[in-house]
Amino acid sequence: MYAQEKLPQKHQERFEQLRAMNLKTGRAWAIKESLREFWKKPTREQALAHWKLWYRWATHSRLKPVIKTAKNIQQKLHNVLTYFVHRITNAVAEGLNSKIQTVKKAAYGFRSFENFKTAIFFHCGGLRLYPVTHAIPG
Repeated sequence: MYAQEKLPQKHQERFEQLRAMNLKTGRAWAIKESLREFWKKPTREQALAHWKLWYRWATHSRLKPVIKTAKNIQQKLHNVLTYFVHRITNAVAEGLNSKIQTVKKAAYGFRSFENFKTAIFFHCGGLRLYPVTHAIPG
């Protein structure tokens, strides 16, 4: 699915036709897009107010996956609202974990945890291990 602001112009007309049909997927898309606005709120209080309206809409949508997702977020809402205090996410940690998982898949041949740890440092440490080449003048 495209985010509303990234919808290519060539798809705009067809998108408007589909949107006018009031399909379940269209309603799900509208609910998803509305939740994206949650992250743009400047304060925790405004975010909470937006959440309450969004949650009511989502849980009354009669779309089981949307209802399930809304309830899952509601259970962790206190943690989610922490974003509005610190304005940081765990995206960097998730990216690093992804790299470690890739190393782990390739690490079945390692004989010790120390070798595995070295491989993680090697792949995630950002070291430049290639020799520096110098151009020979001339």
